Amino acid sequence: MSRFMSAPAKIACFLAGGATSALLTIGAATGAQSAAIPDFQSGEAGWIATLNDLGPPASGAGPVTFDKAHPYVPNNRGAQPTWRIADIGSPILKPWAAQQMRQANEKILAGGIAFTPRSSCMPAGVPGFSHFIVEPIYIVQSPKEVLMVYSGDQQVRRIHMNVPHSRNPKPSWYGESVGRYENGDTLVVDTIGFNAKTFVDNYRTPHTEKLHVEERYRIVDGGRMLQVDIRIEDPDAFNSPWSGVQRYRRVEQGPLHEEVCAENNTGLFDYNIPQAGKPDF
Repeated sequence: MSRFMSAPAKIACFLAGGATSALLTIGAATGAQSAAIPDFQSGEAGWIATLNDLGPPASGAGPVTFDKAHPYVPNNRGAQPTWRIADIGSPILKPWAAQQMRQANEKILAGGIAFTPRSSCMPAGVPGFSHFIVEPIYIVQSPKEVLMVYSGDQQVRRIHMNVPHSRNPKPSWYGESVGRYENGDTLVVDTIGFNAKTFVDNYRTPHTEKLHVEERYRIVDGGRMLQVDIRIEDPDAFNSPWSGVQRYRRVEQGPLHEEVCAENNTGLFDYNIPQAGKPDF
């Protein structure tokens, strides 16, 4: 593989020819444990999110959803789509978080735009990355690292396998993710070290740098679906830990292709995509 290829091109080449070999490498590195590693990558498979927002857990506190007075209607439902207006009465919200969301609701109801990380080409953070829909994610597995690549604009999450967290990780958009395999069928990802620039969902629910997210990835329904059970805690933003679910549908998508997100960013709506005030040259 040429060292002059772009990062997305390298990933695409790896997906096209090296995904299966990477999994075999895992098996060689782990010996008898090779059968205990779930395969999320074979056959150039992609995974498309099936839920517009996190689904509720089987029990316990769940995610913020829409205000019942302003139901959310997504595209392709045979009705006029609407923006998301958050239910700020959710019991998980600290007062400051509810107040910030109330202000956002008011701006949208007054005619503003409820842009999401995807629509504004911004890093989504975690668990916001799981809300990217329409186009698939690809998962690339190796003994030391798992990559999750959203094909919409090649945003990438890096999960470092079988290592502890850094003592003081520098805050970042996607935080520091460490992972391990459990029970022969589950990838467990633990993430800390976030900045406070993202939301945890499409309802603009804020968080602080104390955000802690655990995700459990498991293939279900005979290999057709990938289920992610997500647990979120942040003692400065939420009154209690809470959980949500995302499900992905397997698609035989083929190699990953490069895509640019921020073209024509002022052609129709202003989605708050950053723009330079003057040319650099």
